[in-house]
Amino acid sequence: MKTNSKEESKTYQEWFDLADSDGDGRISGNEATDFFALSNLSRSQLKHLWALSDTKRQGFLGFNEFVTAMQLVSLAQAGYELNSDILRTQVDKENVKPPVMEGLDALLEKTKSLAINAPKSPPEVNATAPPQKLLTKQWFSSKSSKKLPLNSVTSIIDGLKRLYIERLKPLEVAYQYNDFASPFLTNTDFDAKPMVMLLGQYSTGKTTFIKHLLRCDYPGAHVGPEPTTDRFVVVMSGPDERSIPGNTIAVDADMPFSGLTTFGGSFLSKFQCSQMPHPLLDEITFVDTPGVLSGEKQRTQRSYDFTGVVSWFAAKCDLILLLFDPHKLDISDEFKRVISSLRGNEDKIRVVLNKADQVDTQQLMRVYGALMWSLGKVLNTPEVVRVYIGSFNDKPMDEDFVGPLGLDLFEKEQSNLLADLIDIPKKACDRRINEFVKRARSAKIHAYIISHLKKEMPAIMGKAKAQQRLIDNLDEEFGKVQREFHLPAGDFPSVENFREVLSRYNIDKFEKLKPKMVQAVDDMLGYEIPELLKKFRNPYD
Repeated sequence: MKTNSKEESKTYQEWFDLADSDGDGRISGNEATDFFALSNLSRSQLKHLWALSDTKRQGFLGFNEFVTAMQLVSLAQAGYELNSDILRTQVDKENVKPPVMEGLDALLEKTKSLAINAPKSPPEVNATAPPQKLLTKQWFSSKSSKKLPLNSVTSIIDGLKRLYIERLKPLEVAYQYNDFASPFLTNTDFDAKPMVMLLGQYSTGKTTFIKHLLRCDYPGAHVGPEPTTDRFVVVMSGPDERSIPGNTIAVDADMPFSGLTTFGGSFLSKFQCSQMPHPLLDEITFVDTPGVLSGEKQRTQRSYDFTGVVSWFAAKCDLILLLFDPHKLDISDEFKRVISSLRGNEDKIRVVLNKADQVDTQQLMRVYGALMWSLGKVLNTPEVVRVYIGSFNDKPMDEDFVGPLGLDLFEKEQSNLLADLIDIPKKACDRRINEFVKRARSAKIHAYIISHLKKEMPAIMGKAKAQQRLIDNLDEEFGKVQREFHLPAGDFPSVENFREVLSRYNIDKFEKLKPKMVQAVDDMLGYEIPELLKKFRNPYD
C-alpha cells in the first residue's frame, strides 16, 4: 500500500506497532476494536472498514491492510461512503492524509516514555532464547492433541492446517484416501495463491487469454494457429522472468505441485513453471494447458494420464475456464473425458466463447445455440451453464463487422468475466473452507466404503472370489453403505474410478471401521470449524 510520503509511512508504522499489543506483527480483531475506537466512527462504519481491509478473510490485518484501514478511516471522516470501489475509483489513495485518532498522541508519548525509563537487564552469558510461538510448519510434524487450542491459531487458514493434521489426515492415512481420491495435503496447499485453469482445443485462445490479462508475454508463451502449447504451464509470480522444468517444481517444497510426481517422469517432462514479476500474478496463478485433441489426432495416445492431470489441477483450482472457438464447436471424445474428469468441481466451471468477433451477429446466434446444445449433452445437468461471449485479445474489434449491438455485448460480457476473476483473491479463503469441508465429507464416506468392503470379506476361505464379487457389484455395495449410514448419494465417488483403483488392492488388508476417527471428523465439521470461523469473523458483527 503506497503512502504519500516517508513521514506518513513512519507515522503509520508507529501506529501499527502501538495497535499490535502482543507484538506478533499482525492486528487481531480485538486489537483493532480498541485502536479503531479512537476514530469515533460508528460501529456500522467500522464493520464496513474491517471487511474492506481484511479482503482475504485472514482474521487479522498486516501492515499493508492496516494502512488501507487508516486511509478508509480518513475518507469516512471526510464524509465518503465506505464501499469496495472507494480506494480504486473515487479518490487518489496516495493523497489521503492520516486520519484524526482522538487521544493517540498521548498514548504514543506514554509508550515512548515507558520504553525510555524501562530498566535494561545485562545479557546473560549462557542465556537461552525465549520460547517462540508455534509455527504453522511445525503442525505438520507435531503430535495431535485432544482439543484444538484456538488461542494458538493465527488465522482461518492456519486453523484449517491444524485441523487437517490432527483430525482429518489420520482418517485419510488409515483408509488410503490418497490413492483413491486425492494426495495428502501439505503446508503449501493451504498457502498457495488462487489458481485459474484454462481448458480447450488447440488455437481457442488460451495462451492469448492469459497474455491479454497480463498485458504482456510470459516466459515460454507461444501463440499460433497450430498446437503451440504442448505442455502444462503454470504462470506464477516470481522475482525475475524464467522458466523452471517440471521435475524441479515437483520437488520444490515451497510450491504446491509435489502431488504431480505420481504421474511420472513422462508427464513432468511436459510440465513447466513460468515465473515473472507482475501485480496480477501476486494474487492469482494461471494454468495453461495443452490443446485437447480432436479428430484423427486424438487416436494418438499421450505418454501420460492427461485427464488424470486435469482432474488433479481441477481439485486445486479456484476457477476453470472452458474456451471454445466459433469455428471449433465439436466436443471430441478426449474433450468429453476431460469435462467428465471435472466431476465434483462444476461450481468452478465457466464457459467462454472466445474469438466471437470473427463471426457476425446472425452467425453468433447460431453458434451460441449449437454450443449450448453440445454442452447440454456433455455436462448432463438440467441447469443452463453460463457462457461468456467475447474476444479476449489485444486487437481492436471491427464495429462495422460485429455491429454496435455485438460490440456492446462483448464489452459487457468481458467485464462480467473479468469481475469474476477480480473477485477470486477476495473469495480465496471461503473457497479453501469449502474445499476443506468437501474433502472431509468425501474422506468420511471413503472410510465407510472401505470398512464395509472389509466387513464383507470371508474370514478364511474364498477370499479371491469374494473380492471379485465385491468389485463387480460395487454400485450395489455403494447403495448398502448409503442406506446403512444415511449418506447423500451425490457425495459418493465415481463407481468406475473407484473400481479401477480397488482392483489393485487386497480388500482383506483394509482397516475395519474406527468410530473414534469418524467421530473426530464429525466433531470437526460440527463444532471446531464453526468455532474457527466465529473467532476470525468481522469483530464488529
